[in-house]
Amino acid sequence: MITLGILALVLLDLFARFEPRVAVSILLSGLTLGAIYFLVSSGLSLIFGLMDVLNFAHGVLFMAGAYIGYAFYASGFGQSMDSNLRFLIAILVGGASGALLGGIMEFALIRPLYQRPIYQVLLTLGLTFVGTEIIKAIWGTVGYFMETPKFFNTNSPNCPSPSLLDFLADNCSSILILGRPFPSYRLFVILFGVLVFVGMITLLQKTRIGIVIRAGVQDAEMVQALGVNVRRVFTGVFALGTGLAGMGGVIAAPIIGVNLAMGQEFLLQGFIAVVIGGMGSLVGATAGALLLGLARAIGDQLVLSGLQLPWMEQALSLSPSIARASTVLIMALVLLVRPAGLFGKKD
Repeated sequence: MITLGILALVLLDLFARFEPRVAVSILLSGLTLGAIYFLVSSGLSLIFGLMDVLNFAHGVLFMAGAYIGYAFYASGFGQSMDSNLRFLIAILVGGASGALLGGIMEFALIRPLYQRPIYQVLLTLGLTFVGTEIIKAIWGTVGYFMETPKFFNTNSPNCPSPSLLDFLADNCSSILILGRPFPSYRLFVILFGVLVFVGMITLLQKTRIGIVIRAGVQDAEMVQALGVNVRRVFTGVFALGTGLAGMGGVIAAPIIGVNLAMGQEFLLQGFIAVVIGGMGSLVGATAGALLLGLARAIGDQLVLSGLQLPWMEQALSLSPSIARASTVLIMALVLLVRPAGLFGKKD
């Protein structure tokens, strides 16, 4: 109820401040950011929920997935392919690289430190700096721009597409929503986030692997006594979480570019989303990501248009840092009401 109340207040304020077509555009922009934040926060939440590991190297794996996916997408190896197929393979390559690096990291470095949480934090923080320097040594300090695939980047006299059905025919880079163009690729990002959420819920709730994972969260020793290799499950879950981060990096690359700052920025937002939603809760991570995405989109719009207060004739200009600080403010407000997070449980 608290989550629904907060979302309702955010939406009411959004539509009260802006005309409908602008409000819908801001809402879709917020959902786009929320989908990317979810791909980061869901992996963080999954890893912490099962293994109580705060993985501060998650942002580097998000960044590594983006760089590796971009390297495949832009390399001569894939140039003979259609750009749409090449982009789908780049997503898989980014996810696989994140999963592989995460699995190796858990097996070789984190596994010996399960009884030493402080050492885990120090290790993952150290891996953040090491990973950033390795990426810098391979790709340099200059950022890269990743083009959207042809399916979302076709220019024709009919663009922007008047409707979604028309978009499926002409593949314009934007679609008219209430008379205002909105990038079609961002709608794909929202859809991708929804599909990943449904897939994760199905995996955890409807499959045998999900039963083992949830049982391992409750009582790992009992699951081990029943003949399940819990350590292997831990490695698989860690790889799954970091694989989601790697895919998220490739998905975000056409929007924010590929650069050395993207890892830390999205790691911070991912942690804030997890804290808001409740540590270890996938649904909570989803709710937190959506709240952060909407808050950031509204904050960015207020920076552009200014904040109009009833007793002021001119709109109050805001600094861009206000938009970034809005996410921290939401976290503080939520924790004042529920210290364990929206979906968190007290020990």
